[in-house]
Amino acid sequence: MAVTLYGAILSPYVRKVRILLAEHQIPYQHQFIPPRGQPDWYYDISPLGRIPALTDGDLKLADSAVIAQYLQDSRGGPSLYGSNPADAARVRWLEKYADYEVAPHSTFGVFFPRIVARSVGESADEAQVQRTLNEHLPPLLDYLERELGNRPWFLGQQFSLADIAVGCQLINLAHAGELIDEYRWPGLSSLLSRLTARSSVSSILPAEHALVAKLTGRL
Repeated sequence: MAVTLYGAILSPYVRKVRILLAEHQIPYQHQFIPPRGQPDWYYDISPLGRIPALTDGDLKLADSAVIAQYLQDSRGGPSLYGSNPADAARVRWLEKYADYEVAPHSTFGVFFPRIVARSVGESADEAQVQRTLNEHLPPLLDYLERELGNRPWFLGQQFSLADIAVGCQLINLAHAGELIDEYRWPGLSSLLSRLTARSSVSSILPAEHALVAKLTGRL
């Protein structure tokens, strides 16, 4: 069965699935679907119209966490959920924390107004971006820094979906010109460097950088 991933490459949720697919060396096709103005037929795959979605033969799935778990269970190689139930629970919690607590500020509070807003006819509120950077994001990053500690990955020596999910939000911040402060959050800064050095990530970033440059008029 052929796997098709639907979505836009700058979405952190689409990126999460693309990295997982690459980590597991699962071949797939990618079909662009914008985060807004989706075609009517797409709602048959993703009932809420959100990205990403995935089809695997006749199977239709929406939500990046559901897709990631399905791919791990059905086609994955080494586990990206750790080696025991406690690890798996920790990974799912940190994935949820990245997707639902960090993303509203990193992706929708900083990345969207700085990178995407003008391309969809909206104005950027830089004052709100600064409030997000100075007030909303730091406590969330402080928590992740404590959870990571001095370990290379959230599960210690084992790379996991938690690292991917958190890293995808940090990548969107970087696209928006906001690198993690390596003095305040040295662990997260190092994690991002290690993540982007993996071939599963480095192989997809050039196209993302090119699109960011196009959206911001830097080409």
